[in-house]
Amino acid sequence: MVDKKVEKAAFAGGCFWCMVKPFKEWPGVQDIVSGYMGGHLDHPTYEDVKKGTSGHVEVVEITFDPVLFPYEKLLEVYWQQIDPTDAEGQFQDRGPSYTTAIFYYTEAQREAAEKSKDNLAASGIFAKPIVTPIRLAETFYPAEEYHQDYYIKEEEHYEEDRARSGRNEFIAEHWGEK
Repeated sequence: MVDKKVEKAAFAGGCFWCMVKPFKEWPGVQDIVSGYMGGHLDHPTYEDVKKGTSGHVEVVEITFDPVLFPYEKLLEVYWQQIDPTDAEGQFQDRGPSYTTAIFYYTEAQREAAEKSKDNLAASGIFAKPIVTPIRLAETFYPAEEYHQDYYIKEEEHYEEDRARSGRNEFIAEHWGEK
């Protein structure tokens, strides 16, 4: 029996609650963990990150089988969940902990992310420049358990929060009803 090779990907797209479900249902996506990356504080808590002083952003770390769902497809899903022209946060969530970023684990991921970003910029979908940075992955800190799979655990609150955020309308406006 041959072991399947799995990889990790990490994406910051504002509130991590809204970033799990869009990736969860794809074949080859094995696990998604909400957490924090990119800061200077070891083992940050949600409160540390939310204050905006730890340097971390909220991320989802995805474990996936690149044969079943290539990294390039993850990038496509990612771009369609965010406003890549907003450097101040995402939708109703404002501040440094809610900004976007693609964190790469390998040189191949970096190259694919750069190409994807260039293609998005050239597509004309957005009138403003794409400001989402592509950064080397750093230590990932899983968020507290109550944040994991929040859209399942607290479905009503999740749906209300997402509806209030403006994310759904933004996605529909720029990508259509998918």
